[in-house]
Amino acid sequence: MKTVGVIVNYNDAETTGRLVQKIRSYACLNQIIVVDNASTDRSWERLLMLQDKKVSVIRAGDNGGYGAGNNLGIRYGIKRYGATHALVCNPDIMFSQDCICQMQKIFKNHPEVGAVTAKMADSAYKNWKNGWPLRPFWGELLAMGPISRRLFHRIINYPDSYLNGKKAVYVDVVHGSMVMIDTKAFKQCGGYDEGIFLYQEEAILARRMKKAGYRTVLVLNQEYEHQHGASITKSVKNAIARQKLREDSVMYYFRHYLHIGKGKQWIARIWFGLIRTEIILGQIVDRGGAVLRR
Repeated sequence: MKTVGVIVNYNDAETTGRLVQKIRSYACLNQIIVVDNASTDRSWERLLMLQDKKVSVIRAGDNGGYGAGNNLGIRYGIKRYGATHALVCNPDIMFSQDCICQMQKIFKNHPEVGAVTAKMADSAYKNWKNGWPLRPFWGELLAMGPISRRLFHRIINYPDSYLNGKKAVYVDVVHGSMVMIDTKAFKQCGGYDEGIFLYQEEAILARRMKKAGYRTVLVLNQEYEHQHGASITKSVKNAIARQKLREDSVMYYFRHYLHIGKGKQWIARIWFGLIRTEIILGQIVDRGGAVLRR
């Protein structure tokens, strides 16, 4: 079993470097591959300083998005190091060596598994278990809205009884900030869809894995820390701009994987508009509260 860690960087060498320094001594990782996704700052020069026998730094010709960067890193790991497994990592996460070892054991004991992750500790998601079912069109819409995903939590997610008291469970989809992938499964399912730039990668990968006959496991007795949005907010600072990126990805997913017609596309656009309004109102309330506290 040869496992490579793949970290995609864009204009955030500081965060990426901090993760590399933390995990470079982990014996369960045979190699760490840092992919600079055509950064426009001095990331490339800074990342090269991390390079040694354990850490490889490569550069994409252009920024094709998160999925394209991970595809590049995983394929490099397969070709250069004979990787049997790849640990896809956001720069803004932290995890223990024991967490990775536990994830590796799942693959050793369950050949039907194509992807594994652990619980995610995230201030934005609170006690969210980090695994959810593949949702139909209406479920995906409800999951997008900050209010609707709370109101309909029980409908769009697994029941607590499915997760509580378990060491590990099968799930459909897991968060893309950290996931270990069997490279054989990766090749068979075609990897990440490079038709989207950012967001929705996990649902698409889940559908591709499932179609290729592989299952996904969520390890519940291990967790990793995720600094929600720490990297993306540095490159896309405006909340509405980030929401627009998400909408583009979700609509791509709807058209190419859920195969919705024009009627549902219009419904989705109206729903996107409501979410943007909610974001703007939230920003106004936050600014008003900040003024009152002065």
